[in-house]
Amino acid sequence: MNYFVTAIDTDSGETLVSAILCEAFGYDYWKPIQAGSPKDSDLVRHLTTNTTIHPESYLLKTPASPHAAAKLDNTKIEIGKISLPLSTKGLIIEGAGGCLVPLNETDFVIDLAPRLNAEIILVADLYLGSINHTLLTVHLLQSRKYVVKGIVFNGEPNPESERIILHHSKYPCLLRIMKESDITRETIKRYATRIKENWNE
Repeated sequence: MNYFVTAIDTDSGETLVSAILCEAFGYDYWKPIQAGSPKDSDLVRHLTTNTTIHPESYLLKTPASPHAAAKLDNTKIEIGKISLPLSTKGLIIEGAGGCLVPLNETDFVIDLAPRLNAEIILVADLYLGSINHTLLTVHLLQSRKYVVKGIVFNGEPNPESERIILHHSKYPCLLRIMKESDITRETIKRYATRIKENWNE
């Protein structure tokens, strides 16, 4: 099984969630499109015990929307040229920012999920306005009939925001990540244990 980790916005915790999933289930990690440095794959390698990291399909210099970063690098992201790396363990595939971040004039980040035959895990960070952003994302995913495993909430707990999002989305909550002062391998292992407990509920 392959899982595509996407989010409601940039810096929502996709890389953190990807590391937790790799640690919990022994999956390989792959970020098809990396814009800017440091690379998210380096962080996953640092935070996990023994994760196989697959190279990016597009490694862009500028920390910007992939379509803009590619333009600055005098290249074009072609979604048809992004192919799954070989893996016997399954893949955690990390997106880039929110679902409708553009890759080029036609394609968006979320278009990768069905092409790569991956079930979606949605990361929602909790801030004022995140209910709207999360439910807009949920509406997009449901209107396209994409398969979603569940939601991971990231940040200071907000029980009422979480409740109403789960009520309207009908998705299960896979994990709640607290605001951590320091992210270490031990932090990842702790959350890996928790997500395994919630995985098939």
